[in-house]
Amino acid sequence: MYAVIITGGKQVKVSAGQEIYVEKLDVEAGENYTFTEVLMVGGEQTVIGTPLVEGATVTAKVVKHGRGPKIIVFKYKIRKNYRRKQGHRQAYTKLVIESVSL
Repeated sequence: MYAVIITGGKQVKVSAGQEIYVEKLDVEAGENYTFTEVLMVGGEQTVIGTPLVEGATVTAKVVKHGRGPKIIVFKYKIRKNYRRKQGHRQAYTKLVIESVSL
């Protein structure tokens, strides 16, 4: 059984036992988190929401929080002596999907 959920402004296809990385959630490591915004549930019978599936939930356990690799943002204008260098590391939360229920 699998589901398509919304988290962090993105749609993610998940199934039980899968590890995923999502935008940082305000939940402590080791706790459970329940996604209620489920767009679709598939398996033996596929249920597509309009826009959400009523009563469908996805439960996940928070493994850890972290920060991704550094990305360099470099702004440059030719012949104007304008250069700006900035780094960025995106925060994430690592989850393990425990169950998908309809």
